Amino acid sequence: MIDVTLKNFESEVIAASLQTPVLVDFWAPWCGPCKSLSPVLEKLEAEYAGRFKLARINSDDEQQIAAAFGIRSIPTCILIQGGQPVDGFMGAVPEGQLRQFLDKHVPSAGALQAQDGRDQAGALLDAGDTGAALAHLKTALEADPDNDDARFDYARLLIATGALADAQATIAQPLTREPKVLRFQALAAWIDALLFAQTDPRGQWPAVQYDALIAQNKRDFAARYDKARTLVAAGQWPQAMDELLEIILRDKVWNDEAARKLYVAILELLAPPPDKSAAAPGQSAGSIELTGKAAQTEDPRAELVSTYRRRLSMALH
Repeated sequence: MIDVTLKNFESEVIAASLQTPVLVDFWAPWCGPCKSLSPVLEKLEAEYAGRFKLARINSDDEQQIAAAFGIRSIPTCILIQGGQPVDGFMGAVPEGQLRQFLDKHVPSAGALQAQDGRDQAGALLDAGDTGAALAHLKTALEADPDNDDARFDYARLLIATGALADAQATIAQPLTREPKVLRFQALAAWIDALLFAQTDPRGQWPAVQYDALIAQNKRDFAARYDKARTLVAAGQWPQAMDELLEIILRDKVWNDEAARKLYVAILELLAPPPDKSAAAPGQSAGSIELTGKAAQTEDPRAELVSTYRRRLSMALH
């Protein structure tokens, strides 16, 4: 538990909530129910062992923060996740009800272990140790089988290392869901392109062989599509989308919209992960103004994705 003031609110609540849920307890020294609730909250914080962080704000001393959250009675607890309030309660509720509230929002022990595994895998990848990164991601997924982020990271790295059969097995379950999960469909499309390049005779063709067919007939969509798949397999993503766009411009529904589906899959594979470094431009939860924000520059990969999304939108309309 940490006492929070306006001075450390941004770091201890907003920034901290980007990594771990923060339960903010608004209290005052004269409040009897606050005194009975506080030790229960501290007990649960210790018991949940890092699954959430407890922050205490004296609403008498920090009236600006209390006003920003619209606090009208105490004790009031607000749960902050991703820099934003997501839920809360008023009064000295019983311990069992507190547990229900926390279990509804905070990550499970398995999810926490999975996140730790993903973080370690990222560091190992940066260090060039792909084998160890794979092992950590596999352990992360075993700790939390419902964790789609861990499943996606693991399957993606399996594909990148050529373990296509293992990757197919890893994404088999989410591919059966309704509605479809786009990022797993994107991985399946990537696997399909790699298998095409490895096992189909046309997948071995050089680009000039496809270009010769296309020069004879610009509506040879099969040649354009197969060329795009070989480009995907080679990691030439923009070139693949350029070829697919030519199909879409001429026939949007060719082969059950195969060109559009592969194009969208590429965009999904290229899209950078969401930026969780800020709750909202210039403001934090409760509309408290932020200071010292560095100017943000657009990720080149995000810019590429944005450009090709616009091109697809123009082609479809």
